[in-house]
Amino acid sequence: MSSPTSPLVLASASPRRSELLRNAGIAFTVQPAHVDERMLAGEAPEEYARRLAREKAQAVSQQRPGETVLGADTIVVVDSEVLEKPRDQADAARMLRLLSGRSHRVITGVCVIKAVSSIEDVRAATTEVWMRDLSEEEIQEYVASGEPMDKAGAYAIQGIASRWIWKIVGCYFNVVGLPVPLVYRMLQERSE
Repeated sequence: MSSPTSPLVLASASPRRSELLRNAGIAFTVQPAHVDERMLAGEAPEEYARRLAREKAQAVSQQRPGETVLGADTIVVVDSEVLEKPRDQADAARMLRLLSGRSHRVITGVCVIKAVSSIEDVRAATTEVWMRDLSEEEIQEYVASGEPMDKAGAYAIQGIASRWIWKIVGCYFNVVGLPVPLVYRMLQERSE
């Protein structure tokens, strides 16, 4: 299996991203990036996700010269509203009500900074997701489970919420938090 010519550093503390990379057989180490994740005024959702992925990769790349760094950021968009991680249980319930019975987009910005040359490759993947109608009781029980609290859009497609997702168009792994086929292609291109 081909892999990058230099060590890969994942600029994320996300256990889901780590698990996806491990499952794909991609060797890496973890060094979380600490950047301001606020959306800029007038920023389009895809540009926001791409910018945060780039800023995370850049922050870690400065500390890890000579290594290839992967930054990523996932957001959920319904209509024109960006749903990030909920602030609290009330915010999680609000998000789930917005997603109930309709489709939304999951966008993950991905940035690979190549070792030594500092060449940046920034891309984004979008997946359309349809969620069935949720009752208020289902929303409250799900929020009480704690699962939505550290997830963009307040749900985990690979967890309890899987029972409500009836259709997706695009990369499933993108919804989990990292579009693995895209990342693998980017890493292969960097190692050529």
